[in-house]
Amino acid sequence: MAALVPNPLYLALREALRTAEPLVEEIEKAVEGPYLYFHNGAVWTGPAARRFDAQFAQHRSRVRGSGDRILSDLRQALARTPPEVTEEEARSIRNRYDLP
Repeated sequence: MAALVPNPLYLALREALRTAEPLVEEIEKAVEGPYLYFHNGAVWTGPAARRFDAQFAQHRSRVRGSGDRILSDLRQALARTPPEVTEEEARSIRNRYDLP
């Protein structure tokens, strides 16, 4: 039986997830703060404010949903990817995805 080595794709996906998680969290916090501040009622009121609020809520929802989907896709890809492969498979994966 061939010896197994770390799967370079698994390592790359794990690193991508480690990188993306704090970035998604940072983006969500950057949107959430102003959103909550706007909703305290002291920033802006009136018809234009209500229209802005509706648009802001849509954008906030899209940001959160997109971040969740990105992380979910990375987690699913990582779960489907074996952590170890043969040396031949590892070489093929490195060539296919241009990985070190």
